[in-house]
Amino acid sequence: MRLRIAIGMAYCLEHMHQLNPPLAHSNLNSLMISLTEDYASKISNFTFSNGIIANEMELSGKKFPDVPLALPESDVYNFGVLLFEMVTGRLPYPVDDVSLEDWASDYLRGYQPLREKVDPTLESFEEEKLERIGEVIKSCVHPDPKRRPTMAEVTGRLREITSLTPDAAIPKLSPLWWAELEILST
Repeated sequence: MRLRIAIGMAYCLEHMHQLNPPLAHSNLNSLMISLTEDYASKISNFTFSNGIIANEMELSGKKFPDVPLALPESDVYNFGVLLFEMVTGRLPYPVDDVSLEDWASDYLRGYQPLREKVDPTLESFEEEKLERIGEVIKSCVHPDPKRRPTMAEVTGRLREITSLTPDAAIPKLSPLWWAELEILST
């Protein structure tokens, strides 16, 4: 179920990044992910103003330092954090005065294997898949944004690991799904 949620987010972000111009989320975090009744993921609260502001800045030659621009590289980083949260079951805010970043640092620096960080409520997992997902996480949160993979690369790697196609990640047909589409189309 968690892998289906993750690959659904990856496919959505890949699609958004392939638009012309690319659309990135300005604040991708676990609060921005909604799940359907069959655990298909949906990313919400896209802010379109960043793309408009970026185009205006480019055309006018002006710089607006107080305007944070949403970048695909930031989405990749945030997706890596979300994937880590899903694997570990760790909450995205400090627990016992320890932030997620501090808690994850031993794993990210290579001092501790990911299997020791896995959510203890998971009854089973395939260790080989877990290690490969760990490689995806590490590449996504690389400190140098230029060395992070694109969402298309991330999606490709996750598809190899999970064997989940885009069709397997989208919501199944249900009355609620069609009602939501109807509301969105008006």
